[in-house]
Amino acid sequence: MTSPQSDEPAAKPVIVSVDDDPAVSRAVVRDIRRRYGQHYRVVRAEAAEQALDALREMALRGQQVAVLIADYRMPGMDGIAYLEQAMDLFPHARRVLLTAYADTNAAIDAINVVDLDHYLLKPWDPPEEKLYPVLDTLLEAWQLADRRPVEETKVVGHRWSAASARVRDFLARNQLPYRWYLADEPEGARLLAAADADPDHCPVVITAGGTTLIEPSDAELAGEVGLHTTPAENFYDLIVIGGGPAGLGAAVYGASEGLRTVLVERTATGGQAGQSSRIENYLGFPDGVSGSQLADRARRQATKFGAELITTREAVELAVNGSARTVRFADGGQIDGHAVILATGVNYRRHPAPGIDDFTGRGVHYGAALSEAAHCVDDDVYVVGGANSAGQAAVYLARQARSVTILVRAKSLDESMSHYLIEQIRQIPNITVRTCVEVVGAIGDDHLRQIVVRDRVGGDEETIDTQWLFLFIGAAPSTDWLDGVVFRDEHGFVLAGPDLLVDGTPPAGWQLSRLPHHLETSVPGVFVAGDVRADSAKRVASAVGEGAMAVMLVHRYLARP
Repeated sequence: MTSPQSDEPAAKPVIVSVDDDPAVSRAVVRDIRRRYGQHYRVVRAEAAEQALDALREMALRGQQVAVLIADYRMPGMDGIAYLEQAMDLFPHARRVLLTAYADTNAAIDAINVVDLDHYLLKPWDPPEEKLYPVLDTLLEAWQLADRRPVEETKVVGHRWSAASARVRDFLARNQLPYRWYLADEPEGARLLAAADADPDHCPVVITAGGTTLIEPSDAELAGEVGLHTTPAENFYDLIVIGGGPAGLGAAVYGASEGLRTVLVERTATGGQAGQSSRIENYLGFPDGVSGSQLADRARRQATKFGAELITTREAVELAVNGSARTVRFADGGQIDGHAVILATGVNYRRHPAPGIDDFTGRGVHYGAALSEAAHCVDDDVYVVGGANSAGQAAVYLARQARSVTILVRAKSLDESMSHYLIEQIRQIPNITVRTCVEVVGAIGDDHLRQIVVRDRVGGDEETIDTQWLFLFIGAAPSTDWLDGVVFRDEHGFVLAGPDLLVDGTPPAGWQLSRLPHHLETSVPGVFVAGDVRADSAKRVASAVGEGAMAVMLVHRYLARP
């Protein structure tokens, strides 16, 4: 594989072209340099991965990329998949797909998948008629766009610090750029000295504005890095609690239909789905979409329609005050509204094995913890769980790790994982699936060193060397704060609609003449959507659909309480 080729000064904005056909690749770059070489640096690559490596280097150096041009048919990674990954690095760059006539349908699909700006049919001769007018328009749009470089937050901490892992995960899940420095390495030590910070009190966060935070809480961090943490009003038409797919769906539909809508999220929008490396069975994304991309698009869509998004506020109480519904927060604040949608999702269940809690954040991670994936290079990684979230994490981690082993209590993955994902795992050589096993212990010093695995059939135990354990062991709703107000099942999931009825009779305390609406809880005007609802489908698509449906029912409630 050749290196990306460029002979232009690095200070210019960049146009990147990738095509696996050397002749086509050279022709594209020749024509682009002839017209734009004076003002733009032109980079040529002959493979998608090669181009992505070059883009990552440009991102690290703070360079600006104006246009991404990719051939559709490339081995290993096609042009759509490449552009989708590239847009995570340079979201403001304009995107062009080169296609043959037979691939025009794929190009049209790419408009939805990667927000494609244009597709060009090959050959594009003469460029004066078919290439330059397109690039002129795209470059003009890029120049007019707000593309000011985002200054990075600096995080200094210790490699196996749970607090440092929490800060990195918080920033990553909120899609806030940061640079990580080890406290015991020269640059990290220099930053600590400049901030007059003690290495024993890490993590230390230095914001882009120069503010130093010592061991910050999520709320302190959010307030300094530009996240909204305080509602602008005291009263809303609709309060959405939880920022996963269901909550984001409700916020989009609520705000777009004219309701004064606020979404309150405890940590980061996206929920568990937002931590997924790749969701491939979501309607409209045939090549898959990362959870962070989906969450970011939904977040931007909600704010475009006027929804308020509030982070790092934890709801701890729900109360009925006449026609108003009151949500109180852990910090003592509160907001009121006509209606509430509960979309708090679920958390991964805590693993009961001895030692697990001791190494959480220090080699043991609940969920994907994608911020840690880059540190797993050439290591042996273990993933516990048999559902889609575990499979998606294994596929993602396998790109960096030497090996990934999925540990499953059941006899096979077929019981809980989608068929497409099982087939995908079978085709990845460094992923192994071990069935009928469970983790019964974790051993280490300052971080995880070994796990103990038991065969559930024979009872034999095995001690395995590893520094990485990712846990996906089932769902537990965080609904204790609703105790005594909203009816829940024996597992804590919220009951709604028909599930509240006993022999067709509404629940005790229901004072309205009508029956509860389909997603309405035992409290009129309080609705539930997504994974936190009893007997929900536990899928992204159904959660988004329920969020939208809940808004429709809110309108019905507001019209006739």
